[in-house]
Amino acid sequence: MDKKLRRSRNQIVAGVCAGFAEYMGWDVTLVRVIYALLSIFSAGFPGLILYIVLWVVMPLEGEDI
Repeated sequence: MDKKLRRSRNQIVAGVCAGFAEYMGWDVTLVRVIYALLSIFSAGFPGLILYIVLWVVMPLEGEDI
């Protein structure tokens, strides 16, 4: 299995949710909605920090590591 978790070019902000959805084989909109709901119900701050960390750590699709 040579699938790698990468940010997607199908992006609204940074492609983190779309990259995760493509990696798992899930619908992109579903992942974005779940992420938004979890962020809202966890007071938003932890979700924002997690998104920023993943934005920095995950390479963009098509970039070599």
